[in-house]
Amino acid sequence: MTKQFHGHALSEEALDQLFREARSYNGWLDKPVSDEQIEAIHALMKMGPTSANMQPARIVWARSAEAREKLSALAMEGNREKIETAPVVAIVGYDIDFHENLPWLFPHTDAKSWFEGDEDGRRSHAFRNSSLQGAYLMLAARALGLDCGPMSGFDNAAVDKAFFADDPKFGPRVRSNFICGIGYGDASTIFDRSPRPDFETFCTIA
Repeated sequence: MTKQFHGHALSEEALDQLFREARSYNGWLDKPVSDEQIEAIHALMKMGPTSANMQPARIVWARSAEAREKLSALAMEGNREKIETAPVVAIVGYDIDFHENLPWLFPHTDAKSWFEGDEDGRRSHAFRNSSLQGAYLMLAARALGLDCGPMSGFDNAAVDKAFFADDPKFGPRVRSNFICGIGYGDASTIFDRSPRPDFETFCTIA
């Protein structure tokens, strides 16, 4: 039976950890991130909703020095040290052919047929939903006591070739979305928090 959590708000401390006090880090403490922590992040992020449970995100966890150096060489100068010093960097990609997995991911109906013959539509859905999954990844990492440093600023095509194209688990139909350093953030490397808009600036209730 599905548990109901209506009315059970998180504590103020938990909200601070996930949102209000969480920051995007530019540098890292010399503390490793284990396989168990990486798998725990995935176990939480996969539970976040995606359209028709399509789960298009494909992730390479660049943890070895070799993998991080390879990734760093494909990034803009300002991101290289962030990548090289992070305990692990998640390369969040998306599979253009995610629909091939819909028969088992969304068995309620023939959802695969919705996307066959529409590659542009699949790209749009895959990019949007993998972006959601990347956000779930960051919230999961924060919930588990880790910090995040999301980044763009890299050569997507080169990263696709270097990390996805020749891997039999992924292949040439996977495209990179963004990358995210994960570890224990060094508080001396962050700036003062940038402004956030109040509700009235960008929102309305219709």
